[in-house]
Amino acid sequence: MSQQSPDRSTASPHARPDASMSLLNNVMNHSLDEGYAEASARRDAEEGGLPRTLKAKLGLAAGLVLAALVVTVGAAQARISAPVVAKEREELIDRINAETSAADTLERTVEKLRGEVGDRQRAALRSQGGDQGSLVGLLAGATPVAGPGMKLVVDDAKDASASGGGPRESSGFSDTGRVRDRDMQRIVNGLWESGAEAIAINDQRLTSLSAIRAAGDAILVDNRPLVPPYTVLAVGDGKKLSRAFQASVDGLYLRSLREDFDIRTKISDEGEVRLPAAPSLIVRTAEPKAAAPAQGSGRRAADTEKGTS
Repeated sequence: MSQQSPDRSTASPHARPDASMSLLNNVMNHSLDEGYAEASARRDAEEGGLPRTLKAKLGLAAGLVLAALVVTVGAAQARISAPVVAKEREELIDRINAETSAADTLERTVEKLRGEVGDRQRAALRSQGGDQGSLVGLLAGATPVAGPGMKLVVDDAKDASASGGGPRESSGFSDTGRVRDRDMQRIVNGLWESGAEAIAINDQRLTSLSAIRAAGDAILVDNRPLVPPYTVLAVGDGKKLSRAFQASVDGLYLRSLREDFDIRTKISDEGEVRLPAAPSLIVRTAEPKAAAPAQGSGRRAADTEKGTS
């Protein structure tokens, strides 16, 4: 009987499936180089061995404590200085009230003196005006006047504001629906041209020296501010004056303001209107100077200069 030959093969262990990926396994198992790990451990040992997260928490706590301390100190200082600030504010309010009262007193004094000056000017005009004193006083606005006439009310559009941006924009009046100073100038000039004998706007009597200007968003008549609606009273033949004004160029201009910009207007004939005297009276007279002989040629030249008083 034959003997089995002995098995000379050596049994080898089963190979790992990832045996061929030893380099990648090594990198994954040792993601941190040993030298970096040793350096990190050594640094932690030198700094006291506290974890990094704990240091961050301690730093945050220290910052919060410092911020709370600053807020507390600021609140304490504000509480200490509050009575001082309140006292200074009360003193400032008292000073403003005192100065305002003084300004009001001075304004009343100025108005009183202006009235006295106007009365003396009117008296001098009546006493020295001769036969034409009353006519000169009427033309100069020195005396009140009453008689038939017309009433014209001009007002801003209902939705007018100071927002600006319209085709009638200007430095003084930026809204399309606002009545401007040049609008009132054209209205007044049109009434004079149509035959008005005397004119007043919001009880401000106009004379040949009156000025209608703008200051910001306000219309000034002789440096006195007016507020809308603007009521224009004119003395004259009411029906004739009204027809002539509405047919004039300035009347058509007012109609275009109403149609294009919704500015509100109302014209009516009045049986009697009353206009006050002008608040200030300025009367100028001119006198021709005597002719002086010409220098050198012997001829006489007429001197056309006029003096004013």
